[in-house]
Parts: sequence; structure tokens; C-alpha cells
Amino acid sequence: MPGSQARCRARDRNNVLNRPEFLSLNQPPRREQAAGEGRGGGGPRRASLRQQSQQEDAGLRGSRDSSEGGSAADGGVKEDCMQLNPSFRGIAINSLLAIDISLSKRLGVCVGTRGSGAPLRSMVTLLALTGHALPWLFGTLICLWRSNTLAGQEVLVNLLLALILDLMTVAGMQKLVKRRGPWDFPPGILDYVAMDTYSFPAAHASRAVMVSKFLLNHLVLAVPLRILLYLWAFLAGVSRVLLGKHHVSDVSCGFALGFLHFNLVESVWLDSATCQTLISIGTLRWTPLV
Repeated sequence: MPGSQARCRARDRNNVLNRPEFLSLNQPPRREQAAGEGRGGGGPRRASLRQQSQQEDAGLRGSRDSSEGGSAADGGVKEDCMQLNPSFRGIAINSLLAIDISLSKRLGVCVGTRGSGAPLRSMVTLLALTGHALPWLFGTLICLWRSNTLAGQEVLVNLLLALILDLMTVAGMQKLVKRRGPWDFPPGILDYVAMDTYSFPAAHASRAVMVSKFLLNHLVLAVPLRILLYLWAFLAGVSRVLLGKHHVSDVSCGFALGFLHFNLVESVWLDSATCQTLISIGTLRWTPLV
């Protein structure tokens, strides 16, 4: 035994790999050494290797996504270009809206009690009240109740239906658009009753044009009265701009909408027999029910 141990020591001394300059050949590979260090607590080395591998994977995925999703990237660039360079149509619409708001604010001379149009505020308010829905609805019902002729009842029933159509259409469009006035005043009690709580389109302007066209078409009036009726329809719409309730564009669209309502009522005009049936139903004197 002692002899064999001595021979082993002599063999190890004579082995070339045991020399200091060849000790690196006996060490394990780097991967195994790194795995051993990670298992032995070499956290920073392992974290750096993992981060490097994640960066390489991210670069590969980025290159793959860029090669596969070229169209999507082009779409994003185009969208950015559209946002940075808006179209001529968008610029024109925004410019017109800005002019509309600025002009409407300047024309609102009767908004406050200290403005340039303060002395005319009471008269302008009364003129705007003549285009409200409640006076025309109640006035038409009273005239229909006191009318004794079939021709008069026919005209009044169609006028009542035209007023209801105008009221519901304008209220629906206002609820859909929800545009505030140039001065953003809270609506009054009469506005809530007539469902005229928003700015676009102007209900007074629409109603004034529709009523004036209706009366001019179905009543025999002298020339001065016809001119006054046209003037009243125009001033009833403009009064809402002077009071700061509507924009100029709201009143313009209201005028066009009132003319459209008049043409629609004329195209579906109810004859005298239909009007008498509606009156009988309204007064609970319908003959088939007796």
C-alpha cells in the first residue's frame, strides 16, 4: 500500500496537465460553470445573461413584427400624418364654426342689462315670445274650438298637426345634437315645457317660417300684411340671436327646417272628412262609438 501511494504521487507530479500553465484545461466549460455559479448563488451573472437573452429575443420579435406587420406600421404613419396635416375640409369646417361662434357672441347685444342693446331687451324678448310653441298651440286650439265652418276647421286641424310635427322634430334634433348656445344660459321654464333646451336648430325660427308660409298660403291677406308676416318670421328668428340663445347657424338651419315642415304638411294635407273625424275623436263625440 505505501508503495502504490508513492507511485500515484509520482504519476501526478509527472502529469503535464497538473502544471500551473495547464490548469485551465481541467476547468469545466463556461456554461457549466455559469450554471454552477447560479446554483451556488451567482445571481448577478445569471441575471445579466437572462437580460441579454431577453434583449436578443425582443430584437428578433421586433424584426419579425416589422417584416410581417409592415402594412400596420404604414397605417399608423398615415394616421399620424392625417392628424398632423388635417384635410382642407376639416380646416374649412373648423374655421366656419369659429366664425359662427364669434359672430353670434358679437350679435348678442341684448344678453345683459348693461349691454349696448339693453334698452331694446324687453321688446326683443316679447318678439321672441311670439315665436314660442305654447302661444301658437293654445291659440290654434282656441280658434278650433270656436270655429263653426268646415273650411276653417280643416285649416286649423292641419295647422295644429304642423305645429306638433315641428315641435317633435326640433326637440328630437336638439336632443341628438346637444349643442349649447353661444352664452350657454340655462333654459327657462317655458323652454323646458316646449322641449327647447338646446341650441341647434332654433325652434322659434323653424316655427315662425312654417307658420308664416302656412298663413300666407291659406289666408287671403293684403300686401302690407304679407310683408309684415315675412318680416315677423325673420325678426322672430333674429331675436334669439340678439338674446344670446342661438347661433347664427342655428337660426339659418331653423329657417330651412320650417320651410321643409311646411312642404311636408302640404304634401300630406288632410281633407275635411278626416279633420272632422279627428275633431270627433278629440271631443269624445265619435259617431261609431255611440
